[in-house]
Amino acid sequence: MADTPTFGRYAEIPYDQMTPEQQEGYRSLIETRGRLPGPAKIYVHNPKLAKVLGPLGAHFRTGYSLSEREREIAVCIVNSKFRSAYPTGAHEKHAKAAGLPSDKVEAILSGLPTSFDDKREQVVYEMATCLANERWVAKGLFDRAVDALGHVGITDVIALMGHYTTVAMTLSFYDVPSGATGIER
Repeated sequence: MADTPTFGRYAEIPYDQMTPEQQEGYRSLIETRGRLPGPAKIYVHNPKLAKVLGPLGAHFRTGYSLSEREREIAVCIVNSKFRSAYPTGAHEKHAKAAGLPSDKVEAILSGLPTSFDDKREQVVYEMATCLANERWVAKGLFDRAVDALGHVGITDVIALMGHYTTVAMTLSFYDVPSGATGIER
């Protein structure tokens, strides 16, 4: 393994220097993601984990209960909570590309209050803010979430936040700067 960091503080493993298990984890991530961006570059080091996180992350890309805008609201809240530069920068762009107004995205990233006219987006914002700030979920918020999202949507928001907590903490620990590229995969 290379000793010189290539992705923040992390020294990526060139494919030909990976163990057979790491190569299998790498291939698993490529199958579920199509490429190896962000924290997946680091997850390769732990092939058993890579085989689990790849499909979990893939769940949140298409065909699940949240819209792109709803997803980006929750993801931006989590990434900014952990002050993780790489995913915060990437998802600021994704959120705006998904059609979220710049002033709302900037408020979310800065920890400032904002609101949404769309009932579902507002509930996702309130849920994610409440959970990211380790607050008690009031009965009114619970009832609004059940009404707007149903239990499938609620569990998708919670699992998405858990997944992006892992992403943000990984990239924070390895001090990966916004826009870092690392080894081309």
